[in-house]
Amino acid sequence: MGKTNTFTGEEQIENANPGGSSIEAFFAESVVLITGATGFLGKALVEKLLRSCPRLATIFILIRPKKGQTVEQRFMELIDNPVYDRIRWEYPGTLSKVIPVKGDMNLPELGLSPEDKAMLMQRVNIVFHSAATVRFDEPLKIAVNLNTKGTDRMIELCKSMSNLVSIIHVSTAYSNADLFDIKEEVYSTKVKPHTVIDMCENLDDETLRILEKKLMGRHPNTYTLTKGLAENLIMTKGAGLPIAIVRPSIVCAAYQEPFPGWVDNVCGITGIMMEIGRGTIRSIVCNARMVVDVVPVDYVVDTLICASWHNAIERTNNLRIYNCTSGTFNPVKWGEFGRLTRKHAIESPSKYVMWYPGVTFRTNKLIHKIMVAMLHFFPAFIVDMVLKFQGGKPKMMKITQRFQRAALTGEFFAINEWFFHGNNMNELAKVVKESNDAGCFNVDITTLDWDSYVHRYMLGIRKYILKDGPDTLSKARNRLLKLYWMHKFTQFFSILILVKMIARAGR
Repeated sequence: MGKTNTFTGEEQIENANPGGSSIEAFFAESVVLITGATGFLGKALVEKLLRSCPRLATIFILIRPKKGQTVEQRFMELIDNPVYDRIRWEYPGTLSKVIPVKGDMNLPELGLSPEDKAMLMQRVNIVFHSAATVRFDEPLKIAVNLNTKGTDRMIELCKSMSNLVSIIHVSTAYSNADLFDIKEEVYSTKVKPHTVIDMCENLDDETLRILEKKLMGRHPNTYTLTKGLAENLIMTKGAGLPIAIVRPSIVCAAYQEPFPGWVDNVCGITGIMMEIGRGTIRSIVCNARMVVDVVPVDYVVDTLICASWHNAIERTNNLRIYNCTSGTFNPVKWGEFGRLTRKHAIESPSKYVMWYPGVTFRTNKLIHKIMVAMLHFFPAFIVDMVLKFQGGKPKMMKITQRFQRAALTGEFFAINEWFFHGNNMNELAKVVKESNDAGCFNVDITTLDWDSYVHRYMLGIRKYILKDGPDTLSKARNRLLKLYWMHKFTQFFSILILVKMIARAGR
């Protein structure tokens, strides 16, 4: 395919990018390997590559059997996902370029068969490594095996690829969450990655649980710790490979592509926004004056693709890292983000709204606990009692408990703020604007309008998560109006009782 693993000199640049400044030409006839393709970010990456780089030859995606499903069954389920509807409309047949390869990041040699490994070693030109467990409360052994050891296994495979020109490792902006001023560089960890890997492989679970807190230090969870360890592995073991790191902050719904507001899970902020919109979350531990570093998934995807191209055409002896964040370039504070969420929840309510939307961000945890008991769990208990009386299945307490746990795991990020340096992101935005594909890829987040984004986000939650069609909007607004007056009556009644209690206490 004319690609080479000689990573210096003019010949490498010409072979890696026959189209000069064209990103699309760089991917022409290329064979791509993607890990984590079944995840939220992975799906969007596959979709954008197929749509924006039509001359791309093949995309291999690593898939493991899961939950009783074979690789083929998981692949068919993935291809049927609505995220690929635009591909089906605009480029019929293009999805045939996506080929599943049975593999598992948790297993030695990625669980690849000898035949598949040999094939990937010979054919792959570009790698996107995005597989990771993003659960914050994952046990250390599991998080290390996938996020750190999995990266080690991927580096080993890449070293044996004879036609490789670019590797992008997807990290997180919070890989150094124990710091608050974060440059585009790898920071040394207190304990070496292989030391932690050896501990997880040789120590029993009980001993690891005792050591986990010590190992984490000021990291809030095993996710950020193990992603930081993975970056250190890349710095040392990946030396000589054409590799770059992209660090997205909080990846959320699409701004424009493949569809405005597209989202496919209720993890993190998405779940919180959904429940604020339904009126079931009234209090959150959060510093409203701090910046919430949210990045739309399509902005991250464009950064990954453009960074892969930039990494190949402008090789450097230093490991290039891109802090893919919004706070540095186009900041929005939690208070404003919450206000916009409530605004658009009221303008475009769902038929599943339970109470009139209204949420308070507070830093006093005691008051928050009182409010949660009064405004979250007590109403959920009442609703469950009504459901049980009507012969239905109680569910509100379970839902409330689930989102309470989610809010707790994300609390660290809601009461802290980071400054992410963005020199490499600025440079990337500049070269992309000067390329022949400037209209196809947007890595400049200063163009994002937060009001418009949150509006699309809430509509996306309504459409893709709640499966609530536009035909229900009129009834939902009527329901919301009734809930508004019920809310006002409840407020008035509560104030009346409070006044009477104060009056009696004063006698």
